[in-house]
This record gives sequence, C-alpha cells and structure tokens, in this order.
Amino acid sequence: MYIFEPLVKKVENYIRTSIELYKLKTINISADLLSTIISRGLVVVPGFAFFATLNIGLSLWLGDMLGKIYYGFFGVAAFYGIVGVIVYLFMKKFIKKQIRESFISHLQN
Repeated sequence: MYIFEPLVKKVENYIRTSIELYKLKTINISADLLSTIISRGLVVVPGFAFFATLNIGLSLWLGDMLGKIYYGFFGVAAFYGIVGVIVYLFMKKFIKKQIRESFISHLQN
C-alpha cells in the first residue's frame, strides 16, 4: 500500500492540474470571444445608426423625386428585399461557412 501512495498522489496532482488547465483555457477562449463580440459591436452599432440615417435620407430624396414621400420608402424597401433574396439564394452556404470557420478558429486558439 505504501508503495503506491506516491503514485496515487502524483496522479491526483496531475488530474487537478489538468482540470485547472482546462478551466483556464475555457476562460481564455470565452474572454477572447466576448472581447471580439464587444469590440465588433462597438463598431457595428454606430455603423447601423449611420446606415439607417442614410437610408431614411435616401428614401426621402427618392420619394421627393417620385412625387410622393412614401414611394421612396417603398423603393428602398424593394431594393433591400431584392438584395436580401439574392444574398439568401446565392450566398447562404458561403456566409454560413465563413461564420462557422471564424467561430471554430476562435475556439481553437
């Protein structure tokens, strides 16, 4: 029994160290993903505000050109509807693949 005691203690220490290492790796990956999401969010939110304001201005301008303000909003909405359908039909697999690869690469580092 005394012969195996040092071996058992080494195995226990190894297991504890391995568990602690996995915890630290998980924390590191989570922190990396969270910081990426937050940093991109800080860029995306003002970008959306700019884009929304630009679209409203474009809709008002187009509506003025067409004679009725709401025609401009319909025109811009139709444009984005067509673009959305094209992106969905032709790029769905490509976009999904890019997001999946980006997520996996973050998890592996």
